[in-house]
Amino acid sequence: MAIRIQEAASLRLDEIYRTTRDRWGADQAERYITDLFAAFERIEGHGVASRPIPAESGVEGFCFRHAHHFVYWRRLSNGDVGIVTILHERMHQMDRFREDRPK
Repeated sequence: MAIRIQEAASLRLDEIYRTTRDRWGADQAERYITDLFAAFERIEGHGVASRPIPAESGVEGFCFRHAHHFVYWRRLSNGDVGIVTILHERMHQMDRFREDRPK
């Protein structure tokens, strides 16, 4: 199993890094991104408590909370884990998810 960071998630990771770096410094930004990737790796062993994405999103998949963010992921056709997007807890989740979901 491999972790595949999809385009929207990659853009969100960049935003998260920049925002964290600008507010709390580069060391904290590195730690937070490293922790996110460690959480991605725990998906396969059910080391994160994922729940199904609501049906109205139009995408079959799951999400879990990591600190102040929600990570949305799905199982790809080859069995890999696709990280769809990562949204801050203050964002309107379904609206942002619809913007970021795979087409």
